[in-house]
Amino acid sequence: MPQAVSKIYKTLIFGGAVSLAVLDTTALVNEAIVRHGLTPVAAAALGRTMTATAYLASWLKEEGSALSVSVNGGGAGGKIGVCSDGGLNVRGFIEHPQVVLPPRADGKLDVGACVGKCGTLTVIRDDGSGIPFVGTSELVSGEIAEDFSAYFLTSEQRPTAVALGVKIAPGGSCAGAGGVFLPPLPGADEDTLIRTERAIAPYGALSSVIAERGAEGVLHDFGAEHSDVRDVRFRCHCSRERAASAILAMGRKEAEEIVREEGKIVVHCHYCNTDHTFYGEDVDRLFGENS
Repeated sequence: MPQAVSKIYKTLIFGGAVSLAVLDTTALVNEAIVRHGLTPVAAAALGRTMTATAYLASWLKEEGSALSVSVNGGGAGGKIGVCSDGGLNVRGFIEHPQVVLPPRADGKLDVGACVGKCGTLTVIRDDGSGIPFVGTSELVSGEIAEDFSAYFLTSEQRPTAVALGVKIAPGGSCAGAGGVFLPPLPGADEDTLIRTERAIAPYGALSSVIAERGAEGVLHDFGAEHSDVRDVRFRCHCSRERAASAILAMGRKEAEEIVREEGKIVVHCHYCNTDHTFYGEDVDRLFGENS
């Protein structure tokens, strides 16, 4: 069965003074839940980060470009890592996918405690020039949206109003997930900045809006009739061939020793939770072909 596809919509609003990006990443988050066996709070933390990463990756000019996001806040969920290419093929993981936390006092998932706020958010962007851009900012709350807003301001010098949300249904699947990003364009005046901040306020429960009305509902709220639309997919670049290259890099002696002790070599991809398994005959074939 084909994988469901998430979407990102981009347009200009407020007389062309502000860029609007709306993402419906419900399918993306559901794929992550299935691959990693995520608990609700882990799904919310990883899903928000994947949504923001997809938005950042939409800036990339070439499909072969690459971008990675690392969130390390010292929370119960551990480190979060998400990558994407310019084609918006996104993959990601959270260190402790089975983390369980009590809800906050308002009954919502405690994403802040899952992520933590004693650490940093780091973005590495490679447009193929050979000199990757690296931006880092201190975490503000661990709730992800506020942290990315701080990142855009301090590392990109691009003030951006951000709303992110992931709604988990009683059965554990994602009922709605998405993001809204409102960066004023260069030269925007103070009134436009204030208007932008006010415009993001109604989306404190964005995931419910996405679940009920989709991204099109948000676009309608802003009076946006036309937008550029792109697909966003959960797709990993790992492969058996790449795993084989990793085994060759360790050398025949070490590879054969692991096979003797373990009976096999397992190359695990954290981003898509896939194991590439090589047995003795596979290792013999690899080094035989490359001797």
